[in-house]
Amino acid sequence: MPIVAQSTETTDWVSRFADEVIAESERRAPGKPVVVASGLSPSGPIHLGNLREVMTPHLVADEVRRRGHQVRHLISWDDYDRYRKVPAGISGVDDSWAEHIGKPLTSVPAPQGSAHPNWAEHFKAAMVASLAEMGVEFDGISQTEQYTSGVYREQVLHAMRHRQDIDAILAQYRTKKAPPKKQQQKPVDEAELEAAEGSGAAAEDDGSSGSAGYFPYKPYCGNCEKDLTTVTAYDDDSTELTYACTACGFSETVRLSEFNRGKLVWKVDWPMRWAYEGVIFEPSGVDHSSPGSSFQVGGQIVGIFGGEQPIGPMYAFVGISGMAKMSSSKGGVPTPADALQIMEPQLLRWLYARRRPNQSFKIAFDQEIQRLYDEWDRLDAKVADGTALPADVAAHSRAVRTAAGELPRTARPLPYRTLASVADITAGHEDQALRILSDLDPADPLGTLAEVRPRYDKAEAWINTHVPADQRTIVREEPDAELLKSLDEQGRQSLRLLLDGLAGHWSLEGLTHLVYGVPKVQAGFSADATPKELPPEIKTAQRSFFALLYHLLVGRDTGPRLPTLLLAVGQERVRTLLGE
Repeated sequence: MPIVAQSTETTDWVSRFADEVIAESERRAPGKPVVVASGLSPSGPIHLGNLREVMTPHLVADEVRRRGHQVRHLISWDDYDRYRKVPAGISGVDDSWAEHIGKPLTSVPAPQGSAHPNWAEHFKAAMVASLAEMGVEFDGISQTEQYTSGVYREQVLHAMRHRQDIDAILAQYRTKKAPPKKQQQKPVDEAELEAAEGSGAAAEDDGSSGSAGYFPYKPYCGNCEKDLTTVTAYDDDSTELTYACTACGFSETVRLSEFNRGKLVWKVDWPMRWAYEGVIFEPSGVDHSSPGSSFQVGGQIVGIFGGEQPIGPMYAFVGISGMAKMSSSKGGVPTPADALQIMEPQLLRWLYARRRPNQSFKIAFDQEIQRLYDEWDRLDAKVADGTALPADVAAHSRAVRTAAGELPRTARPLPYRTLASVADITAGHEDQALRILSDLDPADPLGTLAEVRPRYDKAEAWINTHVPADQRTIVREEPDAELLKSLDEQGRQSLRLLLDGLAGHWSLEGLTHLVYGVPKVQAGFSADATPKELPPEIKTAQRSFFALLYHLLVGRDTGPRLPTLLLAVGQERVRTLLGE
């Protein structure tokens, strides 16, 4: 399908920001590519809250591209930030990693067993792979490379010359710190993932303040590599800088005009980059948008570097529902890779596209994912038949394609809940899965599982990683003779009606009609009677009938949807388990 530029009349939030960004770019840098930016710190697993830092500018950048403009989406990898703490729950990482606190992330060893050269590259790689699967185009910038190669040397020297001006701006916001509040640990499924955590914000101080005054620059120690240093002297003319390390006692004097082992502190570094890269659009999390925060202070400091603050919407938190066993292995921070294991990239893109940046939302890892997929499939159908609302059409378009083209998708997108049920029941036996799925629609049987991939694989992964063992479906090996013997005449009659209709209704649609119709027929109504034509007690009778079938088939009160379960078990085995 060819890419069609979105009308500026579309009312979705992406189009409105694209209008502003194009106009602002033409004012600030006419004739040049539009620059949008994100910042991510590979200090640990880059989670789904951090993804909003990327998806917000990505969606705007993609809309600008669809309108025929050149765009650069920069992702600054804040890999020259200090290693602040040892994250919990990461395999191969123990308390011995604490010796690296204070070093640049690129100077910290990767977790044990990693194929990557350092800590930053290890966590960066997973995010890069996820963004590729989601169709996110970007220009990555390593801040380690920028600083250590001297790219920012003039900006660093400029900041040092204007350190009093910077200090005066920061002084407006310095207040006596209140004692930290005791925070209760939230369970993972209730936790809100702070989207701005990976933007280099961290708990970095305003700069090096000692007897020699304020300096917006922190050297990394030439002996221990840590940033626990204080500048003790600096000469603007010669650029000679003397610092002392409080960690190991080392001190030295260097020429800052030739020295590349240090960086500007965060509240100066971020606005410096806005000016250096000419950033027009960069969002920020709620913690960066409060009084005295990095974004607000940066809006004043950026002028010292001759730049302007970007258009910067505040974005809200991303919540998570249902973590299952992920928290024990990943430290409780679900990543885009975790989400893409169980959902197609179109669905994940849609979750970020359909909500305005200042609206929070949740990503489901529990049963809620089935409802989300149902909602997505309904939207897909409405878009196809032309009945969807314009804003929904826009969000759908941003989910399924980028300016570069359509994302790969499942050829036959069968309902996710059906695929999950089949994966649950068949426990990895692909031949059985194909048999069941082929029976769903005998008039158009499935040829191979490839037709339902990758959705089938995502549903199978969800079953295997997020459904507790005690909720998995295990079909009975032998009939429940005791239960069958205890049935009254009504119970036996309901089973006879079902068994008599099996052969003639052996499809997903047919079995759905059959299992819902049995209690209607028993009550003297037509199997085709609609809910409006039936008394309320029919629903109670249906629930009782369903519970009976579940007990006879899987030994529980509930399970996968009965039509899918019957297809999975197979006619012969169903007849045996129901006592025929």
